[in-house]
Amino acid sequence: MFTVSGQTIKYDRAWTHPDTGVQYPANWLRLTSLAEKEAVGLVEVTAPAAEVYDQRFYWGVDNPKQLNDEAILDEDGNDTGKVQTGLKTLWKAKQNEIAASLLAPSDWRIIKAKETSTNIPSTWKTYRAAVRTACNTRQTEIDGCSDVAALKELLFGAAQIQQTDDDGNGVVDDDGNAVMIANPNIATAWPDEPS
Repeated sequence: MFTVSGQTIKYDRAWTHPDTGVQYPANWLRLTSLAEKEAVGLVEVTAPAAEVYDQRFYWGVDNPKQLNDEAILDEDGNDTGKVQTGLKTLWKAKQNEIAASLLAPSDWRIIKAKETSTNIPSTWKTYRAAVRTACNTRQTEIDGCSDVAALKELLFGAAQIQQTDDDGNGVVDDDGNAVMIANPNIATAWPDEPS
């Protein structure tokens, strides 16, 4: 995109020079060099980047979705008995789904052990208990989030972040490399399946 005397000139559109009145065909921008464009006074302008936001957590840039469940009120402000579900409830339900998907592949082991009156291998008992514990812990961590940004960081933050000093400045080692530490703001990890 180009501008001349405050007028925006776009590719594949015919235009008239605001200062000289000269008319240019729609393909003129594509067929001319940058020097030819500059010779008639055109200045290249980069279009602003589209603002990006995570649609799982935000309605738009700086417009977070509802964090907690809220009662739906009628036009007089009376409780209708219905609830508008917040992000915390949605993401806690997602943790249940993840836990179920982690447990499902080993369900047959439990059923087989019960049907054949044999012992369930302790590694599988431990793993399955760890999945349930991780699910409960993650749901508690979700409940502890005070805002949408904290919830997003909890669930999708980087595993490691740069260490900071007391003034909030990033710490670097003697070679100028960032000193990385485990991110204290991310959710408890899911356990690994036994081999």
